[in-house]
Amino acid sequence: MNWLFPPAATPSLPVHGRVERFPVRRILCVGQNYAAHAREMGHERAEPFFFSKPADAVVTDGADPAFPSATSNLHHEVELVCAVGPDGVIGWAVGCDLTRRDLQAAAKEKGRPWDAAKGFDQSAPVAALVLGVLPDPAAPIALTVNGETRQSGRLDDMVWSPDEVLAKARQLWDVRAGDLIFTGTPEGVGPLAPGDRVEATIGGLPALSFTVTPR
Repeated sequence: MNWLFPPAATPSLPVHGRVERFPVRRILCVGQNYAAHAREMGHERAEPFFFSKPADAVVTDGADPAFPSATSNLHHEVELVCAVGPDGVIGWAVGCDLTRRDLQAAAKEKGRPWDAAKGFDQSAPVAALVLGVLPDPAAPIALTVNGETRQSGRLDDMVWSPDEVLAKARQLWDVRAGDLIFTGTPEGVGPLAPGDRVEATIGGLPALSFTVTPR
C-alpha cells in the first residue's frame, strides 16, 4: 500500500497490568441513560439514543485535555466505558464525556447535529482499561472538581444496562473490536474552567484524573 502521506497513528488505551494496548476504532455514546440526569436536562427517558466521537478524541496515559475553542460552557460527564473485543465486551474503564454545552443547546434549539458539541478534539478522557467482567455492576460512580463532589450515583441507576446498550447499538451499527461505548452519566453535570482538577471514579476500576489546561 502506498500512501499519499503517512497515516495517523491508531489511538489506543493502556490495559491495566498488561503491556498490550487496546486499539480504538470509534466511540459510541448513549445519551441520558440515568433517569435523574435525563430530568436535569429537561427530558423523560424513552428509547436509548446515541451520538459519537472520533477515535482520536481519546485522552489517556495521564495527559491533560485543553479547554476547547468556541465555547464558554465546557461540561464534565463521568461515564462507565465498555470496550468491545472480537467476541463482545472484553473490558471496562472510567471515562469523561466533555461537552460544549452552549453549542449543544444551540444545536438542540435548531434541530441540528451535536458533532461540534460532543466530538471535538480531546473530548474523551479515559483511564486504563480493566479486562474481564465488570468488578461490581452496582458500583458507585462519582466525579469531583478541585476536591468538590459534583456527580455521584451508582451503576445500577442506569435505565439501560451495558448489555442492553450494546444490543441496541448492534441494531444500528456493525459494532466491532476496537469500539468503545460510553454508557451515560449520572446527574450533576456542570462547568469546567482552565486549571480545574477532575477526579472520576468507579468502584474496582483505575481512577481517571486530569487537569483542564488553557489553550
